[in-house]
Amino acid sequence: MSLTDQIQRTLSTLPAAEQRVAQAVLADPRAALARTVAELAGQARVSNPTVVRFCRSLGFAGWADFKLKLAGNLGQGLPYVHQSVAPGDGSRAVVDKIVEQVQQTLADFRQNAGLRPLEQASQALVRTIRAGRRIEFYGVGNSGIVAQDAQHKFFRMGCHTAAYADGHLQVMGATLLQPEDCVVVFSNSGRSRDLLDATELARQQKATTVAVTASGSPLAAAADVHIAADHPESYEEYSPMVSRLLHLVIVDILATEVALQLGPDLPARLHALKRNLRAKRYRDD
Repeated sequence: MSLTDQIQRTLSTLPAAEQRVAQAVLADPRAALARTVAELAGQARVSNPTVVRFCRSLGFAGWADFKLKLAGNLGQGLPYVHQSVAPGDGSRAVVDKIVEQVQQTLADFRQNAGLRPLEQASQALVRTIRAGRRIEFYGVGNSGIVAQDAQHKFFRMGCHTAAYADGHLQVMGATLLQPEDCVVVFSNSGRSRDLLDATELARQQKATTVAVTASGSPLAAAADVHIAADHPESYEEYSPMVSRLLHLVIVDILATEVALQLGPDLPARLHALKRNLRAKRYRDD
């Protein structure tokens, strides 16, 4: 039974205010996906907590959890579901196919994410930061772009960071690591010889190694902590690079967890950083 069918069947059992939320969703489910709790509450003329109670009455933790299920249901109703982009596709088909692939990949990760490895990785990063030691990010190809994004994000938090997308630099960097350092390695397949060599060297130097890669891959086995990012990338001509997006989401999760653990001093540093950047980049005249 689809989520919209479930809402229809339970509609009469809901309190009047929650019924208005249900009717707002049923009126245009796709539009509901783009709305925040406050926007939907405004449309239904109810309070924000009423929207949350409506979601919980259907068995969901909140609005975000509800929307994820709704997005999956709508994706299953598309005529293009699980189909690749093909020559001759119009903009509507391209949007539907690519967004559906992205939604499904992120939904699968959310459903299957191992929380313990994420906790272990964030704790290792926090230990390195508090010790004033070095965090390095490694990747090749598309994963090298992710490594650079991760380095930028953690550097803004005041961490000593570096990102290497070249195999020789990765090996040299790993050779110079010390026990309180940490390395985060990104790879979709987990079979890159350069990344494996660098990871093994980093472990020999007693640095903590975190691999964001496919389950069961050589890199997953080589690292101290493995965060499973299972998305077999397609090499078809029109295939989107969804694995890179998944890795970037994992970077955001780790950075957020680290920021929460670093405590109240971090926001002040970030605000100061932003003020200085604005003063450098923009002029009043």
